[in-house]
Amino acid sequence: MKKPEHKPSGNSVMRMVFVGISLVMQVGWILVRVQWLNDYSELISGITGLLAITVVLYLNSKNTNAAMKMPWIMLILAVPLLGLSLYLLFEILGDPGVSKRLRKDRERKSGDAPEQALRAFSHLEAHDLSAANQSRYLWHRAGYPVYENTTVRYFPEGKLALEAMKRDLEKAEHFIFMEYFIVEDESSFRELEEILVRKAKQGVEVRLMYDDIGSVGKVNMLFAKRLNEKGIRCVPFNPALPILNLFMNHRDHRKITVIDGRVGFTGGYNLADEYFDRAHPYGQWKDTGIRLEGEAVRSLTETFLELWSVQVKNREDSRNYLDRSHSVPARGFVQPFADNPLDEERVAENVYLNLIHQAQKTLYFMTPYLIITDEMSHALSLAAMRGVDVRIITPGIPDKKTVYAVTRSYYSGLVRNGVRIYEYTPGFCHAKQCICDGKIVSIGTSNLDYRSLYHHFENNVLLIGCEAVQDIAADFVSTFTQCREVTEQYRATRGKAMGTWQYILRLFAPLM
Repeated sequence: MKKPEHKPSGNSVMRMVFVGISLVMQVGWILVRVQWLNDYSELISGITGLLAITVVLYLNSKNTNAAMKMPWIMLILAVPLLGLSLYLLFEILGDPGVSKRLRKDRERKSGDAPEQALRAFSHLEAHDLSAANQSRYLWHRAGYPVYENTTVRYFPEGKLALEAMKRDLEKAEHFIFMEYFIVEDESSFRELEEILVRKAKQGVEVRLMYDDIGSVGKVNMLFAKRLNEKGIRCVPFNPALPILNLFMNHRDHRKITVIDGRVGFTGGYNLADEYFDRAHPYGQWKDTGIRLEGEAVRSLTETFLELWSVQVKNREDSRNYLDRSHSVPARGFVQPFADNPLDEERVAENVYLNLIHQAQKTLYFMTPYLIITDEMSHALSLAAMRGVDVRIITPGIPDKKTVYAVTRSYYSGLVRNGVRIYEYTPGFCHAKQCICDGKIVSIGTSNLDYRSLYHHFENNVLLIGCEAVQDIAADFVSTFTQCREVTEQYRATRGKAMGTWQYILRLFAPLM
């Protein structure tokens, strides 16, 4: 059988180059106009200065992290007219109505939990009040309830998750939903595509959404059309356009597969060869994921439909998809949740902070990037100072050298307060997970960096008392043995040259 031909993805790169040039030209035009206005009238300069002070006072009063406010405040005070113009363009005119729709959906979800979720929360509250308080936050503030009767299987390697996904996709009877930041038109995805096309011909509804910028250079401009012609409803999320606006900066970083509303997959891996150990651009790739089967899959289905409806601009009756979840006897509690950058509720960051604050014995993280707020740095340090064994695993081989330099700039401050830092020697650690006291886990797509916690759409799962929690704990222990601990190396003060360069980079960390 002849394999289908796949055109190179160079045309998608050229499209991004065109978009980039267009955006640079627009910024240049703004700069020229700003300079012209500055030279034109002292009155304009005076009004602009007064307006700049007003906006700075407003920014300072906003209930958001200081690190996200300071770049705007500095720019507006240094170059008032330019700063105000960009702030108006990005922060005020940059949201094409998406936040309002998502906010309404969240408010609706928070008051509309299924009966099995109400029972699960009652059981959790009786079992562990501290964990129940964490769960209550996710339910009441984010609209994602907790569930029981859900089995969880942990995959310490991406390639294991891929094989499990293929087996479950073959069993699909009603629908398949897939949402990923990166899709690469290479061997891993082609194997999935073969299954998806076959299932579509059998009458299964198949939908695939991928991030347009995340997948640049990985798929060509005809990729979505090709899949649609084969019966797969495929759409790129938030396509890059040559129009300057902040919403383009908000990418869909989620990784979700839902099969018939009964089985769901999520984790750190995308649908590209390096995630499944088929390509090695940065040494050995460490990634993880989980498979859910049971009641909690309902929230994964809902999370997919949330952004799908935003992208296709079509609200649909989701009950036909949500009501297909079923109970599978299992120990523990499972709470999938999502995060979006268009409101001031930083759900993923708050979950991490809650886990840090409640840790009593151990607190372990895996993250590819460590670019954190002062608040989180203080929380991690305080946990270590009160006697918690706090350890963070980061990559040994970076995928982005500048971001890696910023990541390492945080080591010194943390290790001086007792946090232990490990770098994954074989290569790049892309897993995003945290385990608290060996009994509560957060796993999914959220990195410990500004881009994940403030700019991207993300999804994660909170696991409490599940059997898979012990598997994750064991994988942490195993991974530590493959790392070099760099705690002592960074305990001493860094050299002035390195420190100055890192401090400059950290100034722009909220934008990375």
